[in-house]
Amino acid sequence: MITRRGFLSASAASLGAASERPPNIILILADNLGYGDLGCYGNTRIRTPHVDRMAKDGIRFTSFYASSGVCTPSRASILTGCYPCRVGLHLTDPDGMVIRPVSRNGLHPDETTIAEVLKSRGYATSIIGKWHLGDQPAFLPTRQGFDSYFGIPYSDDMTGGKQPGWPPLPLMENETVIEAPVDRDLLTRRYTEKAIEMIRHNRERPFFLYLPHAMPGSTAAPFASPEFRGKSAHGAWGDAIEEMDWSTGRIMNTLQELGIDGNTLVIWTSDNGAPRHNGKIGSNLPLSGWGYTTAEGGQRIPCIARWPGHIAPGQTCDAIGTLMDWLPTAAKLAGAKLPSRPIDGKDLGPLLAGRTKRSPHEAFYYYYGPQLQAVRAGKWKLVLPLDKRWMTLRGATERGEMRLHDLDTDLAESRDVGAANPDVVRRLTALAEKARQELGDVDRRGRGERPAGRVENPTPRLLQNRNIGA
Repeated sequence: MITRRGFLSASAASLGAASERPPNIILILADNLGYGDLGCYGNTRIRTPHVDRMAKDGIRFTSFYASSGVCTPSRASILTGCYPCRVGLHLTDPDGMVIRPVSRNGLHPDETTIAEVLKSRGYATSIIGKWHLGDQPAFLPTRQGFDSYFGIPYSDDMTGGKQPGWPPLPLMENETVIEAPVDRDLLTRRYTEKAIEMIRHNRERPFFLYLPHAMPGSTAAPFASPEFRGKSAHGAWGDAIEEMDWSTGRIMNTLQELGIDGNTLVIWTSDNGAPRHNGKIGSNLPLSGWGYTTAEGGQRIPCIARWPGHIAPGQTCDAIGTLMDWLPTAAKLAGAKLPSRPIDGKDLGPLLAGRTKRSPHEAFYYYYGPQLQAVRAGKWKLVLPLDKRWMTLRGATERGEMRLHDLDTDLAESRDVGAANPDVVRRLTALAEKARQELGDVDRRGRGERPAGRVENPTPRLLQNRNIGA
C-alpha cells in the first residue's frame, strides 16, 4: 500500500514482519565519535557530505543513546540487545570496563547476537572492523553468528608495549592473524574495500554487514590514510571522520550501482560520545560532558537511518532510542524470532515508519559500569543522589548530589529543577529502583543479570598463529 509522498504505509511488510525477501541491513558504527562531530548535527569544521545526505534521505535521531559511555559494554549491547550489566560485560575481572588483550573474558557463547538472529532467516553475516568483545577463540565473531570477520580484536590503544603480555595490534581474518602490527592509517580504506566486496558477493541474497570502524579512535592521535591526513579544518580528529564519510559514500554508491539501494536499510551511529584526549577532542555540543561518563555527551549519540522508499526523507525524531533497539528492529524486519532470553531493546519500526513519535521505552537507564547513575523518562533526566559516584574507568569516586534536568530546555544539564517538580523526582526514583531490581547496582545483584563468557589460560593470538611475527 502506497501512501502520501509515495512511501510504504505502516501496515506494509517493509516495517513489519517480512513476507518476501527481507531487507539487507548495514550497521556502520564509529568509535568515540561525538554528538556534534557531524555536519547534520551542527558541526561546521568537519566535512561529512555523505552522512549528511543520509540524514536528508532518511531519519535523524536526536535522543539516541549508547547503553554505556565506554566501548566494550556499548558494543555488547549492540550485539545482544541488552544493557551491559544483563550480559555481564559492564565490569569484568581483571579487565575493568574494557576487555583487554589476552583476557579470560568475552561475550558469552550462550547469548544470542543480532547476527545469529538474522542468520536464522538466511542472511549472510559479516563484521568488518573492531570487535572488542574477547579475543579468545570461543568469543570471536565467527563463533557468534558471523560468517566472516576482518578487523582488529580490540582497541587500537591496546598494543604491545602498553602492558606486559599485550601483543602488537593484530589484523585478523576470520580466526587467523594475518598482520601484526597492522598499519592503523590504512584501516578505514581496507575496511571499505572489504565491505564493498561483501556487498557485491551477497547482492542476490539478504545480508547483514556490521561495520564498526576504529575511527576516530581511542588514542590521542586519530589516524587516516595519506589522502585524508592534514585535510580537515579540525585536525587529525576531523581527518579520520572525513575519511569515514568518504567510506560511507563509497558504500552508498555501491548499493545504487547494484540496484539494491531500495532494499537496504543503512544505519550510521557511534558507540559512545567523544572523550577528551589531551586537548585533541571531538565535539559533543550542545550536550554536556565527555565520553566515558553518564553525562548526555557521554551517552547521547548521533544516529541516522536511511531506507529509500520505506523511510520518508527529512525526518527528525526526538523520541528515545538506543543501540539495543537494532536487534529487535532487525528481527521484526527479517521476520525472525527474538532471543529466548530477556532483552532490553525495543522495535523502532513504528518510529522509522513515522506512524508514532512516542518512544517504545518507559525509561532509559544510565549505568557507569555496575553503578546506576541516572534515569531518563520523556524529557526528564534524574541524576541520582549517590554517596560515592564512579567517575573514571579506574573507579575513582566523588559524592553525587541529586539533580533533575528538563532536557527539552537544558541540554547542557546546567539547571536543577528538582525542587519545583517533586512528583517527577518521585516517579523517576521509582523507575530507578525498578532497574536496580532487574539489572542490579553496585550494592546488589539484579535478578536478570547473566554472566560474561570466561575461559581459563587465555593465549595470545600471535602465539596461536605462528606464521605472524610478533
